Amino acid sequence: MFYVYMIRCEDNSLYTGYTNDIQKRMIEHFSKGQRGAKYTKSHTPVSLEAIWSCESKSSAMKMEYHLKRMTKKEKEVLINDNVASAFIVEKLLDIKIERIDTSEVVI
Repeated sequence: MFYVYMIRCEDNSLYTGYTNDIQKRMIEHFSKGQRGAKYTKSHTPVSLEAIWSCESKSSAMKMEYHLKRMTKKEKEVLINDNVASAFIVEKLLDIKIERIDTSEVVI
């Protein structure tokens, strides 16, 4: 199982990434350790906004690629509207996803 996620940073920007271990990756981002992304080292993460599970690494990479090319406004719609995110990702990108409750991840 792979996951695609969005993190909100203190400057209100959104960082998108993928991982096969969501708990470990969030600790890396939020602790600003050596393994966190370059972006989140200079843009302090404040909250985990959304997580989607994908069946394969290639699906997660495809979803991440397309999310990173969306406008901030489009990303906000995905974060706030489960129906829109399912339609956009599953129908347009042909990727099967499941939205995960962000409260299930301890940061």
